Amino acid sequence: MVGTTSLVVGSLVWVEDSDIAWIDGEIVEVNGEDIKVLCTSEKMVVVKASNVYPKDAEAPPCGVDDMTKLAYLHEPGVLQNLRSRYDMNEIYLMIKGGNSEVMPSGIYWNTLIAVYWIKLPHLYDSHMMAQYKGAAFGELSPHPFAVADAAYRLMINDGISQSILVSGESGAGKTESTKLLMRYLAYMGGRAAAEGRSVEQQVLESNPVLEAFGNAKTVRNNNSSRFGKFVEIQFDQRGRISGAAIRTYLLERSRVCQVSDPERNYHCFYMLCAAPQEDIEQYKLGNPRTFHYLNQSNCYELDGVDDSKEYIATRKAMDIVGISSDEQDAIFQVVAAILHLGNIEFAKGKEVDSSVPKDEKSRFHLRTAAELFLCDEKLLEDSLCKRVIVTRDETITKWLDPASAALSRDALAKIVYSRLFDWIVNKINSSIGQDPDSKCLIGVLDIYGFESFKTNSFEQFCINLTNEKLQQHFNQHVFKMEQEEYTKEEINWSYIEFVDNQDVLDLIEKKPGGIIALLDEACMFPRSTHETFAQKLYQTFKNHKRFSKPKLSRSDFTICHYAGDVTYQTELFLDKNKDYVVAEHQALLSASKCSFVSGLFPPLAEESSKSSKFSSIGSRFKQQLQSLLETLSSTEPHYIRCVKPNNLLKPSIFENKNVLQQLRCGGVMEAIRISCAGYPTRKQFDEFVDRFGLLAPEVLNGSSDEVTACKKLLEKVGLHGYQIGKRKVFLRAGQMAELDTRRTEVLGRSASIIQRKIRSYLGRRSFIMLSRSALQIQSVCRGQLARNIYEGMRREAASLRIQRDLRMHLARKAYKELLSSAVSIQTGMRGMAARNELRFRRQTKAAIIIQSQCRKYLARLHYLKLKKAAIVTQCAWRGKLARKELRKLKMAARETGALQAAKNKLEKQVEELTWRLQLEKRMRVDIEEAKTQENAKLQAALQDMQFQFKETKELLAKEREAAKKVAEIVPIIQEVPVVDPVMLEKLSNENEKLKAMVSSLEKKIDETEKKFEETNKISEERLKQALDAESKMVQFKTLMHSLEEKISDIESENQVLRQQTLLNSPVKKISQLPQIPVFPNLENGHHMDESNKSNEPPSVTPVKKVGAEADGKLQRSNLERQHENVVALINCVSEDIGFSQGKPVAAFTIYKCLLHWKSFEAERTNVFDRLIQMIGSAIENEEINGHMAYWLSNTSALLFLLQKSLKAAGSSGATPSRKPTAATSLFGRMTMGFRSSTSSNNLAATAALVVRQVEAKYPALLFKQQLAAYVEKIYGIIRDNLKKELSSLLSLCIQAPRTSKGSALRSGRSFGKDSPSTHWQSIIDSLNTLLSTLKENFVPSILIQKIFTQTFSYINVQLFNSLLLRRECCTFSNGEYVKAGLAELELWCCQAKEEAHNYADAFPLLVLQYAGTSWDELKHIRQAVGFLVIHQKYRISYDEITNDLCPILSVQQLYRICTLYWDDNYNTRSVAPNVISSMRVLMTEDSNDAASSSFLLDDNSSIPFSVDDLSNSLQEKDFLEVKPAEELVENPAFQFLHE
Repeated sequence: MVGTTSLVVGSLVWVEDSDIAWIDGEIVEVNGEDIKVLCTSEKMVVVKASNVYPKDAEAPPCGVDDMTKLAYLHEPGVLQNLRSRYDMNEIYLMIKGGNSEVMPSGIYWNTLIAVYWIKLPHLYDSHMMAQYKGAAFGELSPHPFAVADAAYRLMINDGISQSILVSGESGAGKTESTKLLMRYLAYMGGRAAAEGRSVEQQVLESNPVLEAFGNAKTVRNNNSSRFGKFVEIQFDQRGRISGAAIRTYLLERSRVCQVSDPERNYHCFYMLCAAPQEDIEQYKLGNPRTFHYLNQSNCYELDGVDDSKEYIATRKAMDIVGISSDEQDAIFQVVAAILHLGNIEFAKGKEVDSSVPKDEKSRFHLRTAAELFLCDEKLLEDSLCKRVIVTRDETITKWLDPASAALSRDALAKIVYSRLFDWIVNKINSSIGQDPDSKCLIGVLDIYGFESFKTNSFEQFCINLTNEKLQQHFNQHVFKMEQEEYTKEEINWSYIEFVDNQDVLDLIEKKPGGIIALLDEACMFPRSTHETFAQKLYQTFKNHKRFSKPKLSRSDFTICHYAGDVTYQTELFLDKNKDYVVAEHQALLSASKCSFVSGLFPPLAEESSKSSKFSSIGSRFKQQLQSLLETLSSTEPHYIRCVKPNNLLKPSIFENKNVLQQLRCGGVMEAIRISCAGYPTRKQFDEFVDRFGLLAPEVLNGSSDEVTACKKLLEKVGLHGYQIGKRKVFLRAGQMAELDTRRTEVLGRSASIIQRKIRSYLGRRSFIMLSRSALQIQSVCRGQLARNIYEGMRREAASLRIQRDLRMHLARKAYKELLSSAVSIQTGMRGMAARNELRFRRQTKAAIIIQSQCRKYLARLHYLKLKKAAIVTQCAWRGKLARKELRKLKMAARETGALQAAKNKLEKQVEELTWRLQLEKRMRVDIEEAKTQENAKLQAALQDMQFQFKETKELLAKEREAAKKVAEIVPIIQEVPVVDPVMLEKLSNENEKLKAMVSSLEKKIDETEKKFEETNKISEERLKQALDAESKMVQFKTLMHSLEEKISDIESENQVLRQQTLLNSPVKKISQLPQIPVFPNLENGHHMDESNKSNEPPSVTPVKKVGAEADGKLQRSNLERQHENVVALINCVSEDIGFSQGKPVAAFTIYKCLLHWKSFEAERTNVFDRLIQMIGSAIENEEINGHMAYWLSNTSALLFLLQKSLKAAGSSGATPSRKPTAATSLFGRMTMGFRSSTSSNNLAATAALVVRQVEAKYPALLFKQQLAAYVEKIYGIIRDNLKKELSSLLSLCIQAPRTSKGSALRSGRSFGKDSPSTHWQSIIDSLNTLLSTLKENFVPSILIQKIFTQTFSYINVQLFNSLLLRRECCTFSNGEYVKAGLAELELWCCQAKEEAHNYADAFPLLVLQYAGTSWDELKHIRQAVGFLVIHQKYRISYDEITNDLCPILSVQQLYRICTLYWDDNYNTRSVAPNVISSMRVLMTEDSNDAASSSFLLDDNSSIPFSVDDLSNSLQEKDFLEVKPAEELVENPAFQFLHE
């Protein structure tokens, strides 16, 4: 740590950080022991002075390759140096201990990533080995080759055996580092063998063989060694490899039978399953997924690894190490037999607690295993299913139950594989051979690193014991090298204390009271269990400082190791510690006909078989470990510490906390602590003088001796406790920081002086430059002014010359224009005089003609006046009568105006009521949604209250029973002199509290029910108001239509009377009169355009009254006839007239009539309003889906025909003014059609077409919009009817029925009385009924698809929201129930796909389409239910849930399901706590988003299609063969329907 005196403002320090372990910063304020530091992350922190470390500001950015070169050898300095080197792809570092020139072995660490050999392949080729050959240690960059070369040189030069210890956690690269070391040693000591197979080749090729049978994929490493390995490479006197031996430690036998996901079993099993076809057929193997020992995990293949090629490579390696072909076949035959053993399953036998093979499949694998072991099948079965107990008097055969038989099978598989692995190691050792004459060797130790998992068993216990022993050896070696360094430098030093872990080793392996001794003792007692063993540990070590008992655990124990506390689970300690072979298994396999198998199980001697001496794996492992340490102690050790920079196994990621933990587990931090306890800072004399000479410059004047200069310098600054060695200055911890602080102060003062001088120099230079610049600017300005004056004089002279020339030009131009104008005027005057003469002559001729015509006209006018005077007398009486009738017509016109105003008022009221109805509908939808949510909340609150009420009642009943018992015991208590009135009073008070609680709960339940009823009443009242408003709107529309008809009739009569008043011409014969143009009125009361009236002449030729009356009668008869036709059409189509060729007859008939009557081109007509009124009255009964489906088919078909026919009308001024205005009303055009039937030959060709485009006027376009609205309304009615029918069933489908008496819903239905599948079958029946109804009425496919899509979406919303709102629904059994119901629904969708082939010819493919897309709408409830029924949820990570299991669900929904989940069948756990915390963090980040905070789904009640979608789903050719209504075809007025 840094002393307070050395901390000044501006110093760079390291501060602890919770995220990245250590972060650097600068001191900005010092207040005693509290200092304020500004971190590089812009965060200001206040820490104690004792909690910071100094930072070396002059450290190179790329780091140093030797840790001893660091100015500050502390934890953050080491971590920063590692990171700097790693960022530069320099993945190796070293710490040299002792005199590196004399003893180059030192202490060495190797830091690399898991895939470093892929990332940096150039570091390990032959060229690199040649570079390190013979190089001095530390001369080149750190490398495993440097360690191997140093060990080799020491062995050759000093004749001392060497050892290299490689350690680290799984995935850090221990195995790869060991391979590199062995490659280099083989490179240095290799030689060609006469037999063609050298010793070094056998040593190198032993690695793939041992990896195939001893390595497996784990969570942290794809090629993890599951055993410890110590390779002894022997050398002769010339340094050549003469022999080798391999020792293995603690193979993980349990992996053969138990593999957790996503790990794999040993590589050899997968290699054998990927072997050539003849080998697979020979061993009767197949896919790894079919074997029990392999399919416990979902991982079968490794990325970038081909098991078939690895199998061939392993065979070749076996050949090289000396395993013959027959022995290889025997090895893989045993491996195949183990796989077949794992597939033998057991069932209960006929006898009590007996077991037999379960089925024929198990029999097959039993028979195959016996064939591969070359033993008797029956004996193999008996050895698995029976046990023979030998007593003094007799032999007892005991049957094993199926569970015990399975354990016996697994025990056989584990012992066979363990013996096989030991045989392979012994075979390799015997094939390579050992040199008895060798005096020196180099041992390479590749052993497991310190392990601490969530579950730590016997294997982790042994592994951590190994690391404790190696750490003790490491600490002793580091301490020795440190002391040797001080001795070499001849400095005074005292004993340095270091942490000795001997107490932990005594706790584990001391006899007779150590943990291993107690474990062996427990194993020797048959009735011992892991709980009794744990209790024994608690009693023995309850006061031991390194031993503790975890809370809330009955069998776990915790040991404080050097790297941290590890908690061990004792459940399998006893089973894994027992090292024995079942007698039946030993007898069976020793009698095998296969010499290889029988060789694995040699017969035991009688003495050993009868001996009762117990053998355990723990004791044997302790002996092996002791032997290993003795070997290491006799050699000169070298160390390689492998550190994994991240757990993701990816490059360019450096996790500070992870690396720091590995450094602590590897003992690096302990070595640094030992170094800091002495003199951690060591500087060469020249480096020390160069760095700190500025503290006392006078010391360096006249002194060339660096040692003397260093001493004087240290005395000058006043340091104490330092040492001056031969070559270095040794400083205590903290002294380097103090010197740096003083150096910083001196540099700061010097910087201030330099800044002052520099500022003075810069100010003077700036002043001189400014004065020079001012002089230059003045001279330039004066020159510019002179140039400006000269330029002005030049411009003045030029302007005078330009003015003179311009005046001359303008004068010349004016003269030419004046001359040209004079000539033009003369020419015009002469032409005008000639034209006037011509005009006078023409006028004279015309005047003569006019005079003659005028005289003729005057004579004719005189005749006409005489004729008119004769008529005046005749018309006098007629005029009087006409004026009288005119007054009556004016009175009627006033009434017509009043009716028109009433009509306009009613139209405004209808629009207002329509707007209010839409608003009421939206409010009703909102109220329905609010009511649904409020009902759900009230129901949940009601259920909670009922549950509390029930618990209160039960407590009250218990209290009453207790009170009764107390009352019964009262007489007995009275006889006893001791009375307890306090207890009686307490019980009475509790009874009163419980009664008050019950009454309050009952009140709350009543209030909740009242609120629920009031909410229902309010919603019903609003619904009734909306329906009343809708009915009033329909009434106003009907009244408006009747008023329009009355106005139209009155206007037609007014038109006739006006014509009668204008009859003032003389009487002629009717046949001689010109025909009066009749302007028929429109049915909705509007007259013809005012423009037509304005075109009338001021006076009409008078006709007789008889002609006007005849025309009026003809017009009225035509109007009445057309009214009758419309009524006949409406009466016909209002009934169900069926379908023709899969299309509705009513829609086709209406379209043909409207097209023939040219109603689409009418400016105003009421036929559309009557059709809309007819459709509205026909769909008043909304409960019958069949009736609604019929009208949905008709309205959609008619809307399709209108969409294809109508187009917007063009401009109104396109008609020529000379042509007579055509009749625009419906009945006027029909009259013209009847009158001109003979001229309709031009329309015969187009009548054959079904759809014809016409220019539509406003009424037709309005009718199209109203028809589209009715299509959407009928669609919504059918959809809502289906939802209402399904809503009651869905409330019963969300929770699985229970046989016990449970609380029922408010509807009174009990879940326990119905069959589980009845409700789902009812839903399917409802869907089938609606589907059949829609098919029978030939509803377009797109509408059917949208109905079922929205229905399935509604099912998804209701089920999913109920699942999230009710905790009793988030259970394992309820998930299975809902999943079974969804499976039935999915089966119905599949059947709907099959029925699509038998559907109507118009849209079979669309039915197939809607069935598939509807099933996709259930994605939320399907993924939620799928998550509920998953076993072992606590093993699933958050990424697997969001990416694989439930990608559609939000974080809020997943968090809700995980927190509500509980298993009522198997009592399994939910997801892991870290997954819940991850979800909670993401929810906190998204809390600002209101949309993301809701976990409930909303039901979409909008209309999901448009008119264009409907028109695209149908085709015009489908209506070619449709026949119109037969009732209208028989009517003569509808003969056009035959066309």
